[in-house]
Amino acid sequence: MDYPSLKSYWYRNAHMLTTAFQEGRASFLPFLLPELALEMPVSKVLQSLVSRSGKGIIQDALDPRHTIPSPLAGLRTTNWIKRTNMVGINVRTVQNFWNVIKYMLTVPEAQQSVHLLPIWEPGVVASLYGMASWNISPEFFSQELYDAYPHLDTVEKQLKVVINLLHASGRTVGMDVIPHTDRYSEIVLGNPRHFEWLQRRDDKITNHRANLHEEVEQAVFRFLKEQGPAKDGIDLPADVVEFFSEEYPESARIELLFGSREDYGRRGQRRGWLVQHLYKDGFEPVPATMGPPYRGLEVDTSDKAKSVDGEGRIWREYKIKEPQEMSRVFGPLARYKLYERLNDNKDWEIDFTQPRKATWEYACHHFHSIQQEYNFDFMRGDMSHVQMRPEGVPAKTDDYYDLHKAVRTYVQAVKPYFGYFAETFLVGPGFIAYGNEVDHLEQADADSTLGDLQSMVVGSPKFMQHFRWYLDILKGRDFAPNFTIMTGDKDDPRFDEFYLGGNEARLFTALFLADMPSYMAQGFECRDPHPTPAPNEHYSKLYVFRISNGEKATKGPYVFGKNGQLYHRLSRLRFAAEQLLPQIVNSDTQWLLPPDATAATRVIAWTQSPKPHYLFVVNLDVDEPAVNIKIPKIRGYEKAAPPRLHFSTHQEKVQLDALFFNGKQYQIDGLEAGEGRVYSWIH
Repeated sequence: MDYPSLKSYWYRNAHMLTTAFQEGRASFLPFLLPELALEMPVSKVLQSLVSRSGKGIIQDALDPRHTIPSPLAGLRTTNWIKRTNMVGINVRTVQNFWNVIKYMLTVPEAQQSVHLLPIWEPGVVASLYGMASWNISPEFFSQELYDAYPHLDTVEKQLKVVINLLHASGRTVGMDVIPHTDRYSEIVLGNPRHFEWLQRRDDKITNHRANLHEEVEQAVFRFLKEQGPAKDGIDLPADVVEFFSEEYPESARIELLFGSREDYGRRGQRRGWLVQHLYKDGFEPVPATMGPPYRGLEVDTSDKAKSVDGEGRIWREYKIKEPQEMSRVFGPLARYKLYERLNDNKDWEIDFTQPRKATWEYACHHFHSIQQEYNFDFMRGDMSHVQMRPEGVPAKTDDYYDLHKAVRTYVQAVKPYFGYFAETFLVGPGFIAYGNEVDHLEQADADSTLGDLQSMVVGSPKFMQHFRWYLDILKGRDFAPNFTIMTGDKDDPRFDEFYLGGNEARLFTALFLADMPSYMAQGFECRDPHPTPAPNEHYSKLYVFRISNGEKATKGPYVFGKNGQLYHRLSRLRFAAEQLLPQIVNSDTQWLLPPDATAATRVIAWTQSPKPHYLFVVNLDVDEPAVNIKIPKIRGYEKAAPPRLHFSTHQEKVQLDALFFNGKQYQIDGLEAGEGRVYSWIH
């Protein structure tokens, strides 16, 4: 079914499909394109939710003073996140928090977890991952929702209500925990001691001593004395020691420096003035880095690393003196300073035996406060792969081994079910971090991790090798790798080749491997194949920031794909999953044809343990059909009648024929390239 036919099908059958949703016969609105969902008025959305869930709970959910309990309430384990199917949403691509609810009408309950990409006020180039403050971004405010419900007059109230509604629908909701901020965020400028600083003169770092933040605090206090408070009614502290003491409230310090939270323009102006004040003395937060050796910065003196901003200030980028393959310096970001330094930081060495406990408490407290305020169920640990100890992962760790581990522990004291989904890519030892990443994830108490299947062509030797390795990790380690379909990071022109084929096979495998978690970025389900790059507005990665000029520039809102054939096939697949998954959701996988790490064969097949209900078969070769396929018998189940064909991703009408069984193998004559099939023993 092509795109125009799909739209016509929805318009012709909207009443029937909506009624099935409202009556609980479907958990989503199949064949409703995301772009059409976003056009639905508030009244129609709420009418459907009330009909499905009941007026009382929806009314409660619309009250931001009320907290709808998480579907996980009372659970005392995080094992749930090791099997969940997650959808990642960049709120900027759907424009506001309220539209998250509309988008999720197109997603079945089989994909029960929602990861919201960063929700805070952004910094340079409006990057979501460069937090400018702890405030929720006003960009995500819905005027439409406010017009319908005037009591929802702040973005904070709207976020609370959206999470309430997601919880009322049985979804779990996650937030990002980010170990850095924008380099000149209110967080950094209001708390210099929690970050690392340097002084630069032209193209030389002149000072990077361990406690340089003390001079920065004095400079910030001088700024306040010279410019005066940004807000009246708050007493100015007597001196710099009092102003930056633990006893002086951070909220008062931020308001004195920048102004009221509601006065967005004023805060930005004051922050710019303070940046200029520090710039005169050469003070800069040390930029965040990635990859060994992490440390040892110098100014990049090349012409391309020099820029002049709108105020005429000359900025320089930095580089690592002795870089390795994955060494990166993120100029717009500053990482929390979690440990003291050796030898006054003369050689850029970290003293991991001396954690800066006040900084750990600061970050943990803030992320916990956000979790409490909005009732988040899990966290995505941004850059969880960072492990800076040159000797590798230690044999023994404490409470100050890893910031994400600390936040998880902090929140779990109140919410034992709070899960930790780590952003790591499961690469080899010593490549993106010191030591073995798998060992690090166990020591950091990660529950699941992203992995990197999204960065490989389905069925390629690399894909098959990694898929098989992930299954070994799944069975042998304390955390679960995800079968990741696509991330917002990979929805980028540079990675179009990964999604030219095999997309049905990706979602099929993700949904029906009941004991392996999965992750899918919003927009995958209707993403167009791009043999040549599409306009930038078709890539969600380019909405993680906001750039108006150059090769990453976007003009106007994000554009969902118009891949009608893919969306039709995946809608059928999701509808089939509605029927099948309740019977196998708690089962373990019994592999009959596991991924062949040599990629000599590319058909995989599995059923359930202890009792088989369905046989799932996928051809992971996206170019060639598979023929003469033999699937080994299930020991102890030889006398059962052979399973019958129940569903195919590529054939809408199937003959319900039983597989031929010769006593040793089930025979399948052929599978199309990228095809997934379900055979059923339930008749």
